[in-house]
Amino acid sequence: MTDQAASNESYILLELAGTTYAVRTQEVKHMELVEQITPVPTAPSFVEGIVFSRGQVIPAINLRLRFGFPRQEHTIRSRLIVVEASGRIAGLLVDAAREFRSIPAAAIQPPNESISGLSGEYLKGIALLNERLILILDLKEVLTFADNQETTPVLSAGQDQSA
Repeated sequence: MTDQAASNESYILLELAGTTYAVRTQEVKHMELVEQITPVPTAPSFVEGIVFSRGQVIPAINLRLRFGFPRQEHTIRSRLIVVEASGRIAGLLVDAAREFRSIPAAAIQPPNESISGLSGEYLKGIALLNERLILILDLKEVLTFADNQETTPVLSAGQDQSA
């Protein structure tokens, strides 16, 4: 393996409110169309409910609402991206996700302090590829619900939900 290949990491690019975000491919378990979502009472506003995906019940987090964007109806392009970070599994509801991209480490810059303060610490970095800005998500932060008095943790797969 060359040094250049070692410094490139694979990402899945997703669209959300007209912006391109990226999630490391190794944090993604699978992607699927958005189907039946079962609402859960008293869940944080950005948790649309739970879904049954490949034998597991997982929370479905609407990233539009999580990031403070207005709610939008799901379309044929909408996707549920099932991710795992820090032992937590969740489904991320996004406007679209179809592109896989290798991003060189040298193309990723840390977010400016003024941006990271606005982003709620969700950003790991910002990449510029061919005149296109790509915001790299920090899934550990996205899956931590400690802001705005909503301290409910994301259920981990296999967690006993009957207690």
